[in-house]
Amino acid sequence: MSIQESYNEWAGQYDSNQNKTRDLEAFSLQENLGKIHFENCLEIGCGSGKNTEWLVQRSATITAVDFSQGMLDKAKEKIPSKHVNFIQADITNPWTFAANAAFDLVTFSLVLEHIKNLDLVFQQTNAVLKPGGYLYIGELHPFKQYLGSKARFESETGTTTLECYTHSISEYLQLSRKHGFVLEAFNEYLDEETSVPRILAMLFTKQR
Repeated sequence: MSIQESYNEWAGQYDSNQNKTRDLEAFSLQENLGKIHFENCLEIGCGSGKNTEWLVQRSATITAVDFSQGMLDKAKEKIPSKHVNFIQADITNPWTFAANAAFDLVTFSLVLEHIKNLDLVFQQTNAVLKPGGYLYIGELHPFKQYLGSKARFESETGTTTLECYTHSISEYLQLSRKHGFVLEAFNEYLDEETSVPRILAMLFTKQR
C-alpha cells in the first residue's frame, strides 16, 4: 500500500487512536514556535489538522498541505476557517502550490520520514521562505528509527506499517546549511516509555 493510500485509510481513526508520537510532536511544535512571530505560514504535512488548530490562532493565513485527501477532509471538517487554504500535493514535485507566496514560517510535522530524497524539499523551502523566516522540523527521532520504529496503525485487516526512510541528524544539518539555513534551536523529546528520544525538533532561520 502506498503512503497516500495508507494515510487515506488511517484518516478515519487518526485523531481517536492513542498515538504518543503525534501528541509529543504537537507539544514540540507549540514549545518551539510559541515565542516567535509569524503571519503567513506554510504547513507541510497538516494531516487531520492537529497542528493547524494551534497555528491558525497565531497566523493571519495558513497554506496547509498534505499528500492524503482523506486527512485533508478531516482537517477541513475540524477547521472551517477562511484563513486556511487546504491543498492536496506531493512535495517531492516542484511546489507550484506555493509559487506566488512568500512565507515567514514553514513547518514539517512527521512527514520527512516518508521522503527519500530531502534535497529538493530543502531547496523548495528556501525558495518560498522570506529572508529571516523560520523553518520548523518535527520528526520521529532517528534513534527510534534505528531501533526499528515506524509509523503504523491497526485496522480490521491487521497492522499497516508505512514506508519510511531514516534521515540522520547530520543529514538534516548538512542539507539545511547547503540551502542557506542556520540552526536556531535543537530539541529532543522523550516520553515515559523509553530513554531513547521519540521526537527530534529543529528550528532554523533562512539566511540566504
